[in-house]
Amino acid sequence: MAETSLRAPAPDRGGGQPDGGADRVPLSFQQQFLTEVDHGDGLGPFGPHYTIVGGWRVSGEVHLATLRAALDDVVARHEALRTRIVLDDGEPYQTVVPPVSPSLEVHDLEPGCPVERDRCAEEFVNEVEAGTFGLHEVPLVRALLGRFDRDNSVLVLAAHHTAVDGWSVHVVVRDLAECYAARREHRAPHLPPVRQYREYVTWQRANGAPAAARAFWRDTLRGQQVVTIPTDMPRRDHEPFETGWHRFMIGDPLRSAALTLAEATHSSPFMVLFAAYLVSLRESSGRSDLVVPTFTPGRTPAWVHDTVGSFYNLLPLRADIGGSGDFAAVVARTRAACLATYPHEVPFMQLAEEAPELMRPAMEPDAALCVFQVTQSPHVVRGAEAGGLRYTAIRKRELSQPAGSQIPDGVLFGLELHPQGLVGSIGYTTNLFTERTIAAMASHYTRVLSAQLGCVG
Repeated sequence: MAETSLRAPAPDRGGGQPDGGADRVPLSFQQQFLTEVDHGDGLGPFGPHYTIVGGWRVSGEVHLATLRAALDDVVARHEALRTRIVLDDGEPYQTVVPPVSPSLEVHDLEPGCPVERDRCAEEFVNEVEAGTFGLHEVPLVRALLGRFDRDNSVLVLAAHHTAVDGWSVHVVVRDLAECYAARREHRAPHLPPVRQYREYVTWQRANGAPAAARAFWRDTLRGQQVVTIPTDMPRRDHEPFETGWHRFMIGDPLRSAALTLAEATHSSPFMVLFAAYLVSLRESSGRSDLVVPTFTPGRTPAWVHDTVGSFYNLLPLRADIGGSGDFAAVVARTRAACLATYPHEVPFMQLAEEAPELMRPAMEPDAALCVFQVTQSPHVVRGAEAGGLRYTAIRKRELSQPAGSQIPDGVLFGLELHPQGLVGSIGYTTNLFTERTIAAMASHYTRVLSAQLGCVG
């Protein structure tokens, strides 16, 4: 891979005064939670490896000057992309700076047959994901364009994860595509009005956690603790580590069977896939009353759906699957647990106040938390045309990597529905786990899902 054009000259990345003066915006409860798991050693959420990356294949000739200008448009539109988090001045806070140009790096990729290009595109995304992104780099997003030829490229967006969540990445690329098209067509972009992340923080601080939600969590989690998994190596404070990513595919027969069962039981695909994960935990732990965390988009109220920021919540789901006669019964209990829990979603910082012992097992030296999620966003640009370009999300990623976007601790087990099956990824901290253990975890889950659904993946 040869780099042919580096970043364009940009204004001083030192920042400048925030919009409207020296604003000090409090952290959201989601960002505040990150301060609780960060140790200030550069290994946690405020370090340079806590990134989020998305990739898209782009068909059509990309005009670099227009793309640079569209990136400027997006940074100006979304304050979160130009917000600096300040941790070392007493109480942490965030401050918005005026728009500055994000970097755009252009690389030449090796041309080849379509299969070779698919692999090269994935390698390019992995390479970006293995890079660093300092918390104080403003704006908190950068773009890289890998070109096979004039009409075939790979667009990668990278951002610091404290400012941008997975949903936001797709909002950004949606807006980028429209701003690019508008500039090519000499018109105003057709985008919905957007409210800013600081407005959400104000709303969140003003409303707090409802009393009913606090009561629900006190009752549901009384005497309960999260289920953990044993580590390969004992945890040592401030030990350097990377986050490895094991990626795999689960075949389409299992995806189709999961969707069929979801429809038959009036469940979501997440409920069915999560139920299989609960069964796998019951087999490995011997426990049937399980508290397992997942990540939710956290996009409440609805007016934040087009806002870029960090909204996701860590949500513990408790389900007792003991005595379930068959997998449909496990799914029914999982569905009931989810439907009872979702209305009471609050940021984890507020939830934890009602269950102070919940996370204690995850602090043991030989145990770690495993979070299970099925990624979803209504803004995913799977295939869209605008401004003479066609964007197709790179969703089927199968190349594992020893170092990638960081998770602060433990394991993150993710699945995404794809036309060819289930795309699986497991992030793991290398100071606690070996890839062999993580690969065995993926195989065990696949076997359990296959057995429960009665088909071969």
